[in-house]
Amino acid sequence: MPVRSSSPTSSGSPFDHLPSTHDLPDARPAPNDSRVGRQPVARTRAGAAWVGIAVAVAVLVLLIVFMLQNTAPVEVAFFGLRGTAPLSATLLIAGVGFAVVTLIVGSLRIGQLRRRIGGASDPAGRTAHKR
Repeated sequence: MPVRSSSPTSSGSPFDHLPSTHDLPDARPAPNDSRVGRQPVARTRAGAAWVGIAVAVAVLVLLIVFMLQNTAPVEVAFFGLRGTAPLSATLLIAGVGFAVVTLIVGSLRIGQLRRRIGGASDPAGRTAHKR
C-alpha cells in the first residue's frame, strides 16, 4: 500500500505523484520544426466526397452482413396482400420506403421556404431583380 505524504501541499489525491503541467515540456514547435509557418490545409469538396463515399461503403458492408444473417422467411401483409419474404429484404424495403417519404416531405418543405423568401436564386447565388 502506498504511503501518503502528510506535507501541507499534498491534497491527498491519488494523482499527487504525477508531474504538474508546469513540469511538462512546452507543446509549441521549436523554431527549426518543419511545422512552423505552415498554414492548415483547407477542406475541399473532393475530400468531403471521399469521406462520404468511405462512410457509404462502410454502411453498405454492414447492410450486406445484415442481409446475409437475416435470410429467414417471414410472413408479410400489406393492404390485404399476403406473402412471405426474407426478413432482410422486408426491412430493406421498409427502410427505402421511409427514405422516399422523408425526401418527399423535405422537398415540399424546401419549396415552401423558397416561395416564402421570394423565389429561388440563380446558380451564381444572386437573386433576380425586377424592373
